[in-house]
Amino acid sequence: MAILPIIEIPDPRLRTISTPVETFDDALQRLIDDMFETMYDAPGIGLAAIQVGVAKRLLVIDLQEEEEGVKNPRVFINPEFSEPSEDENVYQEGCLSIPDQYADVVRPRSIRAKWLDRDGAAHDERIDGLLATALQHEVDHLDGIVFTDHLSRMKRDMLLKKLEKMRRQKHAA
Repeated sequence: MAILPIIEIPDPRLRTISTPVETFDDALQRLIDDMFETMYDAPGIGLAAIQVGVAKRLLVIDLQEEEEGVKNPRVFINPEFSEPSEDENVYQEGCLSIPDQYADVVRPRSIRAKWLDRDGAAHDERIDGLLATALQHEVDHLDGIVFTDHLSRMKRDMLLKKLEKMRRQKHAA
């Protein structure tokens, strides 16, 4: 396994619309393993393949509780969601491609999701809570959307200015 470089905003590849996974082979399994290792190292709770430069409809999520140290890795291949709930959830989202920046994002509290797992088995279930939020966030990546796109222009500009200031300070040190 390997830790892969994570693409950061404003890299234009983050605006790429990813294509469906068609082949379930050893290369896909290696990519999945590398994505988990990269996500855990970052650390994060979700990672889309495009964030490591692979424009395929693949993402990984693990909502593990740090205190418990229990891993629950989940793989979503060619995920789709529908039937968003009318009630919404506000969650302070962050993103490995927009390091150390967080903002409240409003999303449907629950969704119906369909996807394939790493073995190609089909799943179809209603998902809610943090998993629904994380899945919607990561599927956005597959569609070329980052969480800042859900913010007002003013909030987005402020967040991106903070990120740029942080980067300048880091390079000056």
